[in-house]
Amino acid sequence: MTTNESIQYDCSRGCVVTHGDASGETRCTYRAGCCKLGDYNWLKEAADGTCRGIFEVRFKNTRKGFYINDSPQNVRQGDLVVVEAVTGQDLGIVTLEGPIVGRQMRTRGIDPESYQFKKIYRKARQLDILKWQEAIAREQDTMIKARRIAAEMGLEMKIGDVEFQGDGSKAIFYYIADGRVDFRQLIKVFAEEFRIRIEMKQIGARQEAGLIGGLGICGRELCCANYISSFQSISTSAARCQDLSLNPQKLAGQCGKLKCCLNYEVANYLDAQSRIPKITEPLVFEDGLAYLRKTDILREVMYFSYDKTSDAELFPLDAAEVWDILEMNRAGEKPESLRTEPEPYVPEFVTAVGDDSISRFDAPKRKKSRGKNRSKGRGAKPQGGQQAQAAQGQQGAQGGGRPRGKGRPGGRAPQKGPKASE
Repeated sequence: MTTNESIQYDCSRGCVVTHGDASGETRCTYRAGCCKLGDYNWLKEAADGTCRGIFEVRFKNTRKGFYINDSPQNVRQGDLVVVEAVTGQDLGIVTLEGPIVGRQMRTRGIDPESYQFKKIYRKARQLDILKWQEAIAREQDTMIKARRIAAEMGLEMKIGDVEFQGDGSKAIFYYIADGRVDFRQLIKVFAEEFRIRIEMKQIGARQEAGLIGGLGICGRELCCANYISSFQSISTSAARCQDLSLNPQKLAGQCGKLKCCLNYEVANYLDAQSRIPKITEPLVFEDGLAYLRKTDILREVMYFSYDKTSDAELFPLDAAEVWDILEMNRAGEKPESLRTEPEPYVPEFVTAVGDDSISRFDAPKRKKSRGKNRSKGRGAKPQGGQQAQAAQGQQGAQGGGRPRGKGRPGGRAPQKGPKASE
């Protein structure tokens, strides 16, 4: 790559555009995995001859379709192709080929025998790419002007995105509205202002959040902007079965609707709740009544208390033990006491984060020498003490013994060591 080239990443379409100033050529290459509509071709090496000539072509955002190759050219995955549109021509990127296309069509309910496939005319030329990039450059300004015009007309709608067709003759305006909007006059104004064909397409709040993107409360990219393309209905029952607080500020996402991640663990919670008994009355023990205060659903542990208004003293019971106690109560039997029940063994999640001290990488501190500080404070006295210790050591050596408690501060005995004779 030369210094005169500029690279632009278009993640809404999943491609990389390279503009060359010296040659004036604009190149566009497919970047797999850049767009949320990307699918992994795990049947790439299994060419069984099915769906030959049928390709998946992707456009902007959540729009892609299946086309049949009607040209003599050999089309492969990653090629930019000019395809048939309702009016004019469009330009897209071939993202899937081979047997995986048949599986994708079955997931969308498309029958290859009866479906009317649109055609792939040819591979995109340099002139087609330039016209396509000019149309893409108009999308942002067109969206801003369209929002201003809709506000001036007093329409209760919000235009979230604009997508131009490959030949620049048509534009799709994605809008969001709570109710029905009469935009017949709006289309006339848009046609006069932008000199193109207009198509209005209504989307929901979740789809708008997926188009705009952003970061969620978890710190990661929004699921709707990352990989979700088909949205499922979410109700408050998903939060109730997970024993979550019904706080709309915590349960709602950036789109103002319930978070899509509430549906992720519903199946696990429903499976765990099927093994937990429903308690409508307190458990009967010999020393009193035990009331259910809280339940750990995933661990299948239930906490009881003899005081139905306080959680000061809770006794955990495994769900299987609660089933046994209920059977005993129905038979008229009473267990001895809840206080004698052992705490159920439940494996705990252990994390190693924070076990090591953060100061282990610091340089060790140097210890100060006590002898130097003592000699500075006492002047010449330590020298005399050293001479006396040396004299006592010589006398002890001549006497054949080792002094005990002499010559050391505090009268302590020195540590044992090898004898002089040794």
